[in-house]
Amino acid sequence: MTRTESSSRSSHWLKTAHRRLVLALFICFAIVSMTLTTSGCARTSEAGIIVAGSTSVQPFAEILAEEYMHLHSDVTIDIQGGGSSAGIMAVQSGTAAIGMSSRSLKDAEKNLYSLEIAKDGLALIVHPDNPVTDLTLDQIRAIYTRNVTDWRQLGGTAPEIHVITREEGSGTRSAFESLVMNVSTITPKALVQDSNGAVRQLVADDPAAIGFISMGLADTSVKTLAINGITATHDNITNGSYGLSRPFLFVMLAEPEGEVKSFIDFIRSADGQRILANEGLVTLEEDQAG
Repeated sequence: MTRTESSSRSSHWLKTAHRRLVLALFICFAIVSMTLTTSGCARTSEAGIIVAGSTSVQPFAEILAEEYMHLHSDVTIDIQGGGSSAGIMAVQSGTAAIGMSSRSLKDAEKNLYSLEIAKDGLALIVHPDNPVTDLTLDQIRAIYTRNVTDWRQLGGTAPEIHVITREEGSGTRSAFESLVMNVSTITPKALVQDSNGAVRQLVADDPAAIGFISMGLADTSVKTLAINGITATHDNITNGSYGLSRPFLFVMLAEPEGEVKSFIDFIRSADGQRILANEGLVTLEEDQAG
């Protein structure tokens, strides 16, 4: 065999091998694409209804979802936290079907569809051993701006007040800023926590601390303060005498359909509202009556 023939055959073999490699890669790519598409559909199916947002609404939504899934065993509802703003952004991006918000929608968010599922009070909490039982809104504002820094100025015994707040984007913080702070700014020296549970735990462990949480999540590990002489109770929120209340909203891209609508209809039904009432929230019927 001449050198020319050998070179020609080698070239032919390389071209054939190249074509086979390209074909094999194309087939592999097609198979991988089909696999990813199929698994993506499966993940979407397995994920079911994703609900994300306010950590104030989250524990109540979890109870409702558990009951709904008990009644509808073929449905999966995944409840996630993250804060009100994060939940609304998840809806806008298509990551979640429902966003949970414990604040009213901002102007830029009012193109979204929202439904109130209940109303909640905002509770100021201190350690059970703290002798202070009542503060005015002006005193609370002074604490959170650090104009008042010592519990002894308010009838307490502990020295420096340890101020605890929620993170930016939290519906609880937004409600507190709107209902209490007005134009004043929360001190940057406040200890920032990312959930109602974390605030409650810190206050329960610290006799000098003060924080604010969803009234429905207050328990015996902390003491709830009266505001301007009015205690934070279910009845006082219903009759309007306790001023620190806010809506619990479900937010969606558009009017709900299908399983999402069915879940929301259950929440707003007599059975769903009874569950929320048992957990300490003001129901839609009570709010309208009040």
